[in-house]
Amino acid sequence: MHAVVVEELCRSFGSQQALRDVSFSVRRGERFAVLGANGAGKSTLLRIIAGLLRQDSGRVQVAGVDVASEPLEAKRRTGMVAHDPWLYPELTAEENLRFYAGVYGVPMSRVKELLEEVGLARYAHMQVSAFSKGMKQRLSIARALLHEPQVLLLDEPSSGLDASGRAWLRAKLEEFSRRGTAMLIATHHPSEAMSCARGILLEAGRVAASGSPEALLSVAAGEGE
Repeated sequence: MHAVVVEELCRSFGSQQALRDVSFSVRRGERFAVLGANGAGKSTLLRIIAGLLRQDSGRVQVAGVDVASEPLEAKRRTGMVAHDPWLYPELTAEENLRFYAGVYGVPMSRVKELLEEVGLARYAHMQVSAFSKGMKQRLSIARALLHEPQVLLLDEPSSGLDASGRAWLRAKLEEFSRRGTAMLIATHHPSEAMSCARGILLEAGRVAASGSPEALLSVAAGEGE
């Protein structure tokens, strides 16, 4: 069974068509790149898969569940790291994760485990408002992993991370793949794309190319003809 199936997905905002007949599938444990320039439709695509936007037409399944007809069950199977970290700045790191653990019905012991896992244990009682962008990104990743999703959606995941943070993220993504977590990584960074097995290139909301990261980067650079 595929972890993610997207079929003929379309979405418009007024007269602007953000996605046009987008189709692809992602296997369990696979890292799948979604490449494209700013405005190509990457974030819109991930938000629809996450159940945060409704498509105009087409179908999306996450771990065998239709996102449109069973949105709550689909969200239980999905975690997302977006541009907005979805954190409460007035709360501490631990309080943020405890809040989301309550929402998902996750044991509170999971909070400390994840703070350790993302390297924030010693900052557990610091308010998030005092965090650097990289620290917020690590906490956002911990939030997305709280309920152990089968599918992880990552929108520019290395944003705000320094060199050591990017190395940590690469190691974590490899670990998640071994666990069987499927990942969609929306990016325009070649290094992030090259960590994936396959992917698609979006241009003006359409799939302009699909295949290996090398091939997609070549097309994006205008060298694929």
